[in-house]
Amino acid sequence: MIPFKKCPICGGEVVEKEVEKLLRGGKNTAVIKVLAEVCLHCGERLYSKDTINLFEQICSKLEQQDVSDFEPIGQTFKVAC
Repeated sequence: MIPFKKCPICGGEVVEKEVEKLLRGGKNTAVIKVLAEVCLHCGERLYSKDTINLFEQICSKLEQQDVSDFEPIGQTFKVAC
């Protein structure tokens, strides 16, 4: 993958890693593990075009509450302060 030799933000070294990405759509949230290029200096994550398209598809499903093919992993609660 690694089309970037250096981080476009800080110029640091970039390596490919598996990362978790939190996606939101409407009131729903999903977590997905994907490959990304990650800067070892600043932590910037760079995703492929295919991965970004996948994020958009998932967010759209979340907004439409079409979560039938997603695996539930728990519940989220909002705490009033």
